[in-house]
Amino acid sequence: MLIGRTSSAWRRWPGLLEYRDIYAGGRLLLSASPDAITVANPATEEIMGAAPAASGKDVDITVRAARQAFDSGPWPRTDRAERAAAMDRLAAALENRAQDTASLVTAEMGMPISASRLHNAEAPVAILRYYAALARALQPEEIRAAVNFRGHTIVRREPVGVSAVIAPWNYPLALTFAQLAPALAAGCTVVLKPAAQTCLSAYILAEAFEAADFPPGVFNLVTGAHDVAELLARHPGVDKVSFAGPVSVGRRIAVACGETFKSLNLEMGGKSAAIVLEDADLVATSAALGRLAFANTGQTCFAASRVLAPQCRYEETVTGLREQAAAMVIGDPMSPETSMGPLVSPRRRAGVEAYVTARTGEGARVVAGGRRPAAPVRGYYYEPTVLARGPAGAESALGEVFGPVVTVIPYAREAEAVAIANAAGPGLAGTVWTSDPDHGVDIARRIHVGTFGVNLYVPDLGSPWGGRAGGQGSTYGPECLGAYLRPKSVFLPEPAQA
Repeated sequence: MLIGRTSSAWRRWPGLLEYRDIYAGGRLLLSASPDAITVANPATEEIMGAAPAASGKDVDITVRAARQAFDSGPWPRTDRAERAAAMDRLAAALENRAQDTASLVTAEMGMPISASRLHNAEAPVAILRYYAALARALQPEEIRAAVNFRGHTIVRREPVGVSAVIAPWNYPLALTFAQLAPALAAGCTVVLKPAAQTCLSAYILAEAFEAADFPPGVFNLVTGAHDVAELLARHPGVDKVSFAGPVSVGRRIAVACGETFKSLNLEMGGKSAAIVLEDADLVATSAALGRLAFANTGQTCFAASRVLAPQCRYEETVTGLREQAAAMVIGDPMSPETSMGPLVSPRRRAGVEAYVTARTGEGARVVAGGRRPAAPVRGYYYEPTVLARGPAGAESALGEVFGPVVTVIPYAREAEAVAIANAAGPGLAGTVWTSDPDHGVDIARRIHVGTFGVNLYVPDLGSPWGGRAGGQGSTYGPECLGAYLRPKSVFLPEPAQA
C-alpha cells in the first residue's frame, strides 16, 4: 500500500496533502524534480496540497515502467477473463474509497459533493465494469476466407501498446476512466497525467490498483503541467495518447503525435446549442436546460450555453431560465444542500467575467446574475447568469464560456435556428426540445455535431461520444475499446494436396 499518503490519511491529515513522488512499476519513487505544483481549494482559496512538477526524467521513468510491463509483463498476454476479473477488483477497490475520493475532488476543484459522488466515485466504477464485460466478450481473432489466394486470413486484434492518458480537471475521474478502462480492457499499459488542479486525487488510483493486485507497471502516474503532457506525447516509448482539455494544448499534443505517428484520441470540448421549438413544454424544458447550463458551475464541455428560442415564446424561455438561475444554491461545495460551487480558479472566473463583459458590450442584456455573489466572501464564485438578446453571430457567442452563463438567442424560423446552431462549426453536442420526438430527430440530422439529444442530453456509456471539431476518436462504447486495439493479418494458404 502507499505509505503515509492513502485516501484515508487525507481525511485526518493535519496540514497540506503533500506528495513528492511519482508512481512507476508498482512503487512510489521520489520525483527527480525539485519543483512542485500547488493545489488551492477554490471554495476557500487556501493551499490544500502539492505534487511534483515532474521533470523529463520522471516522464522517462514512468514510460519505461509501462514499456517493460507491456513488452515483458503478463498484462497484454493475460487471458481476457482474468483481465476482466482484475478490472472488477479495481472497481471494488474504488467503491471502497468512494467517499474519500469524492470529497477530495470536491476540495480540489469545487464540484458539489452530491455531483462528485456521482461523477468521481460511481461513474468510474460503472465504466470499469462495462469495459470488463466487453473484455470478457472480446474475440481477439477472426478467420476470414481469403480473396486473393486459396486459403484464409487470421485477423488478430492486439493491444496498441503503452498509452498516455492526459486527463482534464472538470470531471477528473469519470473522464480518466473513460480512456483508462478501455485501455486496460484491450491489454494496454498506461501512464496517467492528471490535470494539475486535480492531481492529488490521482494518487488514490495508485492505491486502488495495488489493492486490486494489478501487475507492476500496468498503471503509472506522473504529475505536472501542460509541458509534461507534451513530453508524454513526444516520448518514443508511448504508442498512443488520449487527451481531453483546452484547444491550445490539444493542438500541441496533436502536432507532437503527428510528428511521431502516434495514435491519438482527442477531445477539446465544444459550443453546445439547444434549440427550443414552438411546441416545447417550457416548464420541463427550462428545468432540463437549467441543469445543462449550470451543473458543475457550467464547467462542462456539453453545457447548454446557447439557447435558441422562437420569437413567439422567447420571453417565456428567458423567464424559465431566470427562475432556474434563482433556484441554484451557491455555497460550500461540501454541503449536500449546495447545487453550485465555485469555479476552479481565479483565472477561470476572470475568463467568465471577460465573456460576460464582451457579450454585454455587443448588446446582450443581463437578466440574472452577471456578478460575484455577496456571499460566500471567499472562493472563486460567480452567480448563474442569463443573458438575453445577444447577437447570435457575434464572435464571443461562438466561443466556449466554460462557466455558469447561458445566452438566450431569438429566432424567427426553424431554418434560422439550425443555421445559428451550426454557425460555431462542427461541434460536440446539441439538443432540441419539442413535443414531437420524430421531428426532433429530423432536426438532429441537420445539426453538425458528434452527439445530439432530443428532450434530454445524457452521454451514453454504451455509445460513441465525441465531437466533430476538436475531436478525434471516440469516448465510450465498443468504439473506444477498438481505439486501443490494432489489427494484424496473418495469411495462411490451403494445405498442399497429397
